[in-house]
Amino acid sequence: MFKVGEVVTYAGDGARGIILDIKGEQYLVMWEDTFVSLEKAECLRKEGATE
Repeated sequence: MFKVGEVVTYAGDGARGIILDIKGEQYLVMWEDTFVSLEKAECLRKEGATE
């Protein structure tokens, strides 16, 4: 669904981040505040995507 290097937005609070790696069904994301976390795809939206 997402690729390494893609800019994403967290569905919960709108924080922006970049996909660093893919670990099975989770994505390693570095957020704009430099925090890094593993997130499920359903929590992420492609930057600029509308629903």
